[in-house]
Amino acid sequence: GPWLARAALREAARQSLASIGAEIDPDTPMERLSIAQEQLVQIAAATRVGARLLVLDEPTSSLSEHEAARLFELMRELRRRGVTLIYVTHRLGEVFSQCDAVSVLRDGRHVVALPTAATTPDEVVRHMIGRPLNQYLPVHAASARGAVRLTVQSLSSPGRFEGIGFELHAGEILGLAGLVGAGRSEIAHVLFGLDRAATGAVRINGTSGFPRHPAEALNRGLGYLPEDRKRQGLVLSLGGRENLSLAILRRLSRAGFVRRRRERALTREYFDRLAVRAPDIDAPTSGLSGGNQQKVALAKWLAAQCPVLIVDEPTRGVDVGAKAEIHALLDRLALEGAAILLISSELPELLALSTRLIVLREGRMVGELDRSAATQERVMRMMAGVGE
Repeated sequence: GPWLARAALREAARQSLASIGAEIDPDTPMERLSIAQEQLVQIAAATRVGARLLVLDEPTSSLSEHEAARLFELMRELRRRGVTLIYVTHRLGEVFSQCDAVSVLRDGRHVVALPTAATTPDEVVRHMIGRPLNQYLPVHAASARGAVRLTVQSLSSPGRFEGIGFELHAGEILGLAGLVGAGRSEIAHVLFGLDRAATGAVRINGTSGFPRHPAEALNRGLGYLPEDRKRQGLVLSLGGRENLSLAILRRLSRAGFVRRRRERALTREYFDRLAVRAPDIDAPTSGLSGGNQQKVALAKWLAAQCPVLIVDEPTRGVDVGAKAEIHALLDRLALEGAAILLISSELPELLALSTRLIVLREGRMVGELDRSAATQERVMRMMAGVGE
């Protein structure tokens, strides 16, 4: 008939979400959901149609450990029903734990297809980047810290987090660890002037008080690379040159006009420094790979020369080669004196790069660990509230 059975639609949506363990109200507008919740809705919709072939593109990139484990259970059930799954991911651990075979692409070409039982992660990495990838050990961790660049005391935001306090020094990378919903990104929003409801005390590069908006945070020397580069970090319809200059238009302008020659020279400088692979500096960023999009987003803040930099999920959705390049870049920035607050859902990344780690659980700080004391098991226990 011409009318929608809304009660039946709502119940079907509820059942689909429940089947993958997603506790989401079907009536909640998508714009109010977190990235992790949005991804769960997409997965629920895909499994609902009863497809015999299902393509999952980076399905766990925004999921917690528990949510990812529930997805893997669902994938195993779909395989038992005869559904074929194509699993696109940069996470090699998931490839070897969930897949029967692996196909490697590099620079738009198919390189090799192998049974996972007949290969190793190191061999797959060699095929992905065309060379062996040595484990990265940060140089900055062995250097002395500099002056305090960021001080946070009793920081709280209603319904998000409370009682957060830490200091961030020049020349260090301070990691924020926690499960989805622990309040990591919300802390970054406060520091960048995106949350007017926050209370507490903040001091950025010697100036006290909350930034009232992002422009004020930038003027005080704080840059923010958000977790969602496509919606918050870049204007995808614009080229790399225009994206890079957004944060420094005042510096590039004279008498109200942008100095285009200086803008192009600066863009080429940072494209070369970050090894951005693009047809040219004006190519729309929407057509670049995830790794190159992230490099453009990072270049914007490097060009702004911010002494304090917050990076939220800096390597989400990028391949292992680009990830190593971004890790080396963050390490070099810290070695050069930048104060970096690193937020990541990937514990190996936090453990590899951080000078210190702050662990959050359900909006509260539950511990601080020096690099030498932080292990994956210990941090995971603190995040989950088990045995700590």
